[in-house]
Amino acid sequence: MQVGAQVLNKPEAADNPNLPGNSAWTAACASSTFNEYFVNFTWNPPLVNGDNEFILELSDANGDFGSPVELDRVSDMNTNFDFDFEFALPTDTRGESYRMRVRSTSPAVTSPASDPYSMYYIDYNSPILISQDGSGTIPPGGTINLCDGNSIILEPHNVPNANTYQYNWYRSGTLLSEKSESISVSSAGMYYVEIDYGSVCSGSANTLSNTIEITTGSSQGIAINPPTKTALCPGETETLQANITGSGLTYTWFKDGTAITSPTVDDDSYVVDASITGFEGDYQVEISGSGVCQERSSAITMTNAGDFTVDRDNAATMVILPAQNITLSVSTSASSPSYQWYRNGSAISGETNSTLNVTQIGTYFARVTESGGACAASPVDSENTEVVAPASFEFVVDYITSYTACASTDVTLGLSEITAVASDGTRTDVTTQMESSFSYQWTLDGSDVTGETSSSILLSDYTNNGVYALNGVVDSYSVASNDATVQLRTNESITINSNGTVFCPTADAIVITTSRNLTGETYEWQRDGSGIGSSTDAFNVGQAGTYRLVVTIDGCQVPSNEIVVTDFDDSQLVLDSDANIVFPEGESYTITASGAANYEWFDANNNLVSNTNSATLTDEGQYILFASIGDCEATRTITVEYQDNFRVPNVITANGDGINDLWVLPNTYSRRSDVLVTVYNEKGQEIFNEANYQNNWPQSTTQFAKQNMVFYYKIQQDNKTIKQGTITVIR
Repeated sequence: MQVGAQVLNKPEAADNPNLPGNSAWTAACASSTFNEYFVNFTWNPPLVNGDNEFILELSDANGDFGSPVELDRVSDMNTNFDFDFEFALPTDTRGESYRMRVRSTSPAVTSPASDPYSMYYIDYNSPILISQDGSGTIPPGGTINLCDGNSIILEPHNVPNANTYQYNWYRSGTLLSEKSESISVSSAGMYYVEIDYGSVCSGSANTLSNTIEITTGSSQGIAINPPTKTALCPGETETLQANITGSGLTYTWFKDGTAITSPTVDDDSYVVDASITGFEGDYQVEISGSGVCQERSSAITMTNAGDFTVDRDNAATMVILPAQNITLSVSTSASSPSYQWYRNGSAISGETNSTLNVTQIGTYFARVTESGGACAASPVDSENTEVVAPASFEFVVDYITSYTACASTDVTLGLSEITAVASDGTRTDVTTQMESSFSYQWTLDGSDVTGETSSSILLSDYTNNGVYALNGVVDSYSVASNDATVQLRTNESITINSNGTVFCPTADAIVITTSRNLTGETYEWQRDGSGIGSSTDAFNVGQAGTYRLVVTIDGCQVPSNEIVVTDFDDSQLVLDSDANIVFPEGESYTITASGAANYEWFDANNNLVSNTNSATLTDEGQYILFASIGDCEATRTITVEYQDNFRVPNVITANGDGINDLWVLPNTYSRRSDVLVTVYNEKGQEIFNEANYQNNWPQSTTQFAKQNMVFYYKIQQDNKTIKQGTITVIR
């Protein structure tokens, strides 16, 4: 007897036996002080194996089990069909749609997913403090007065890792759409926030913040009066003065958007001191106060009049060869620069231009002095340039164009890097500087390639396959590159042919051949990508599959076209009638076949009835159709019965005496695949439904509630009811 598989039911939230009450949880709001939950799990026999474990798993916040988290695992419940799992929420749990499921390991079965649950681990549960820009400064009375059209940023300043949470922001009791840790506000209202721990857990977390009241008013037109000068020499100062004074307002001064003073009443001026490093920047002033909207001025830009820059125009490391010279250069923003070049820390006599011709190795830089301008400035040195003489050079050649061995039909090789190697082992990339200085010669398998004397080479024929290298010469230096192996695919095509593509054991063999002379070749016949061991230029197909010939040409495997051989499918031979034919005695029935080329119909005595696609049948018995489809043959068996002349019975006596125990239908309705028989009980509920009815109802296991019962039947053909009525079952 076959035993059904175990059924694991979905887990459901359960009561915590360690807490008062007996209600199951509806949302999980865990924290460092409470994190204990239970779910109930039931399953149905048969028993699992003795080594089985039941595993409780948690989905992600969207209910997806792509990467489930294990919550609990038990191995001692393999005979308990109803038990509870205990688990704790992971500390990163935050979401509204978590689901759970249970897996068994032996056998491997998975339950349906649970209903969705709101689950949050509350790791921050103190009141939030919010302020402008998260500065930590809460305004007096908690009120900020904004000018019409202006906005400020409110954000928490006491929540660690504030950007890892989602938030509920409110304005005057209305929930806003913003969910991040900061919010830009410009409209009047009472603003406050809480961490979003979901619809159930947020309230119990107690994170509701202080309230900032935003009011709006008209602009006062705050500005900084134009200063005497905005470009200062070292040691100079300039006082910036707000245009609104004497009104008891609170002033805050900013540099590059950052407050540089604390909010102070009547602090309407600020001194910019050029003796302080980094004084340069954009300065603004902001005002606030009773009845005045918070407003920030436009910026005044202060600069260093003595500032200028010096840039090195050449590479940081330059290579010089014997009897050669190279040029170093710098550029500057100074208005009236003067130059002095240095080598190894010492000034080079007479070298006072922006460029320098070099013939010696060493460390070079240029010192630039501003000889004009508004104020004296300190000299500025350029970055160093290291001029080196190499002990040797190295070449690296690579595939410049896309290349795959035995797949590409052309490729360009080229010089990708020249490295100068100093006597101390220091390596410097000098490709840009030195590529045009070398003379080149490409080699193939150690021999020079005639005419290939540039830093790249184009190869477009498989006859050029081999190992390439690039030699170079400059002055007294000779360089040989790394090797680059090239294996291009031949343009030759391999063709195979067959005398058929449909395989049937009864037909002549399918033979696959090639016109290519395989003598002396390395080759392999393959079926579905695997070798089949044939070592001839033709072979007989023994089974369906995808066939090809792979020939090795100059080290590369070249595949032929593919021939797909399929098993013969006789489903294309179709009859226009059911294979069980019923007609009245004395009449005839013509059956027609389609889908084949040739047909032969035989009766049970092997007499030929017809050799066309149709046959007219007059006698009871079995008939066989043989049909040819290509080189294959298909058969069909047809059974002919004379039509029963009794009616559909409406009474049966299912008492087990072997007489009238079953509801037997005439053969016009029974044993026909196109006829559907349905039986209903007295309440109209379907209790039996079968096509190709075998005269087998009621079955021996059918239970009857009463001694005499009335049933209803419906007989359908082609979705149309052709007979219906009642059946009385007497016991």
